[in-house]
Amino acid sequence: MEVWETREWFADYLDALNRHDLEAVRGFLHPAVRRAHLPAGAEAWIADLAELLHGFPDWQWKRIQLIVEDDRLAVHLRGGGAHTGAFAHAGPTRRRVNIASFAMYRIEGGRIVEASGTDDAAQIRTALL
Repeated sequence: MEVWETREWFADYLDALNRHDLEAVRGFLHPAVRRAHLPAGAEAWIADLAELLHGFPDWQWKRIQLIVEDDRLAVHLRGGGAHTGAFAHAGPTRRRVNIASFAMYRIEGGRIVEASGTDDAAQIRTALL
């Protein structure tokens, strides 16, 4: 993909995330996507997102910075929502959480094949303490 196509691709991915459309998100993931320090595969990725959205039904991401180089994408996001459902074995606290997220993706054929970055779940658990 050209740089402008990758930027548009990421805008579509972010839109699917913010609509909480997990089936659309799945379309952006290679079935065997590798994630640093997390279980591999699109199903594990979708399960993690489902848990987040169960605990934070109003969760939204905002793109702060996006850098594209060849098949790589680096992104800085802000994410936040109110903890109104169970998340990571913790009942609802009604606290609002706002975190910074940094990720690196490698894209092949319009799908994420590799991902690494900050551990958002750990940041969220810390914010709930």
